[in-house]
Amino acid sequence: MIIVSSCLAGCHCRYDGDSKPNEKVINLVADGKALPVCPEQLGGLPTPRLPAEQRGNKVYRNDGVDVTYEFEKGAREALRLAKLVNARKAILKARSPSCGSGEIYDGSFNGVLIKGNGTFAEMCKKEGIIVRTEEEI
Repeated sequence: MIIVSSCLAGCHCRYDGDSKPNEKVINLVADGKALPVCPEQLGGLPTPRLPAEQRGNKVYRNDGVDVTYEFEKGAREALRLAKLVNARKAILKARSPSCGSGEIYDGSFNGVLIKGNGTFAEMCKKEGIIVRTEEEI
């Protein structure tokens, strides 16, 4: 089983209330090979919600509110689901503060990218789950 970002499966769960459907991910879900998760929703954040970015080890909304707790809670719950279905791979949304793998936004809300992983992607990697973005499949 593969864990995938729900927004890539066409679910309207992104911060802006939209989705980023990816045909390959949608087909994996439809074939029963992938389980969609949204760590941000699992952490109790609403949809839509204000944009958030990582700054150091914290996650902040663009109004300055610290939402690290919600991001970490959601990542733990998503990881629990990944373990439940014995996921060995994940396809996650590129550059997301939850799901980004390899690069994320720098916390300035100016579109600047830095090396790093989103909260959920980092937890997956620490558990040995292979993480790819939709841009790598």
